[in-house]
Amino acid sequence: MDEALRDTAAALVAISRGFCARGWAVGTSGNFSAVLSRDPLRLAITPSGADKGELSAEEILTIGRELSETQGLNEKPSAEALLHIKVVLERGAGAVFHTHSVWSTILSSVHASAGGVMIEGFEMLKGLKGVKSHEHREWLPIIDNSQDMPALAERVSQILRKHPDSHGFLLKQHGLYTWGGNLAEAKRHVEIFEFLLETLGRVRVVQPKT
Repeated sequence: MDEALRDTAAALVAISRGFCARGWAVGTSGNFSAVLSRDPLRLAITPSGADKGELSAEEILTIGRELSETQGLNEKPSAEALLHIKVVLERGAGAVFHTHSVWSTILSSVHASAGGVMIEGFEMLKGLKGVKSHEHREWLPIIDNSQDMPALAERVSQILRKHPDSHGFLLKQHGLYTWGGNLAEAKRHVEIFEFLLETLGRVRVVQPKT
């Protein structure tokens, strides 16, 4: 394992364990990646079926733009590796994170008919890249989940092009995808979105019904 991969793998493991501890990637849920090179495209990514709270650096795989280029101990990347590649290509992301929190799962179902969730008025929005005011309106698209990964990846591309200012999206009854220019920014975006989604969910619970 070369130095760049070793350092990135260690960082992905630390982030994975932290997200698991916070209930955002329990069991075998969630998947996390980081760009190692762009020409040719190469990503470090978590393996399929791994407990994110018990992950080791040796389990981190590398994938190319074509998944046949996968390298690693078990050579089986996350089933959603194609989605990571699409986000990197469409957004120029340096890291892509997918969490499975309770609140992102609930709200992705509750707001599915609207096609997304509008988040506005919260100070925490300023944690998203380029956002300077709590008055920012963040549209978080919701995409129907599918086990047909090539088709789902193409749908993700379409949504990202349709909403070029979005910082993430939800898969219906599945969870959150967000990204950043590097690992630290992507981690911050997860923390911001998970805070905001939990806040929106809790507001729904405590608001009096009319």
